[in-house]
Amino acid sequence: MHARSIFRDDHTLFRDQVQRFIEAHIAPHYAQWERDGITPRSLWREAGEAGLLNCQLPDPYGVGGDYGHAACVIEELARANYLGIGFSIHSDMVAPYLMQYGSDALRDAWLPAMARGEAIGAIAMTEPGAGSDLKAIRTRAERRGDHYVLNGQKTWITNGAHADVVVVVATVAPELGARGLTLLCVDAHLPGITRSAPMAKIGQHAQDTTELFFQDVEVPVSHLLGEEQRGFDYLGEQLAAERLAIALRAAASAEGMLAETVAYVRQRKAFGRFLIDHQNTRFV
Repeated sequence: MHARSIFRDDHTLFRDQVQRFIEAHIAPHYAQWERDGITPRSLWREAGEAGLLNCQLPDPYGVGGDYGHAACVIEELARANYLGIGFSIHSDMVAPYLMQYGSDALRDAWLPAMARGEAIGAIAMTEPGAGSDLKAIRTRAERRGDHYVLNGQKTWITNGAHADVVVVVATVAPELGARGLTLLCVDAHLPGITRSAPMAKIGQHAQDTTELFFQDVEVPVSHLLGEEQRGFDYLGEQLAAERLAIALRAAASAEGMLAETVAYVRQRKAFGRFLIDHQNTRFV
């Protein structure tokens, strides 16, 4: 891989550390996890011990790095074709919401445990009838005294089976469309929350993607992220970083697949010659 000026020497050293972690802790087991449809919680604790979670958050909420360190984790997992590992959702999407919009109490309650891999994060935005169309979200958070009562359904939730903390996108005022959206930090073990079995997918089978159901779930008002009815604004602020992570993953995955293909055609023979020596292969 060619050097890129955006990465410093400490990023390069960290990338080497990520590669060693993948070789030792993921590569020997990933095929089985794909068959199981889930990765074990022990992997998250190992990743926390290795400093691969919450890379860009300051101590004690993370490892004190920056987005370059997060990018190293994203890219190396993708380059090795281990796309079913949900570290990025946890570290680069859920954790920043808690860090930027959560109270000190929420940060202290969840982020250090997330950095250690003892608590796993998910974000619950998509619904059966609402994907990117945020104003169509129907999950309702109704204020009753010092709690919100949460009702609704979310689908395609990465880390859904293991999640301990979920950033839930809900509406407090359905008549206002997107302007009624509010973000809540929800303990995934509260009464009234149920999860489906991991959902069948055409790829990324090791990633535990589930549905989440909320029935009269009481969420303390103190678990509000930021301000009521500012959810759409907060999502707009954070979605750019999420899309950057997706772009990094896609580019690194393509690079990894190309490298594997080149290695294959250099060692595979057909009609008496290596595939790389056939003119059509070289064209491709």
